[in-house]
Amino acid sequence: MPIDPTAMEPPPAELNHAGAVVDKAIEYMVGQNISSLAIASSLLGGALALLSRSVADEAIVQILNNAVASVRAGELRRMV
Repeated sequence: MPIDPTAMEPPPAELNHAGAVVDKAIEYMVGQNISSLAIASSLLGGALALLSRSVADEAIVQILNNAVASVRAGELRRMV
């Protein structure tokens, strides 16, 4: 039985607020001359840690598989 990670999404207003906070944090770290790789790695690690407290491991695997599929399809490159 596959897990639908979209069923776990927060309401749009909450998601927009969280995104704005993350954007500000990234902006701050860039201003502190922290490398993009370090910023992205720390954000990913923090996101995975947060997910591990909130959802089952299989849901995290599904989310990561969706991310891998997006990378392989070139979707992230099209966003830049």
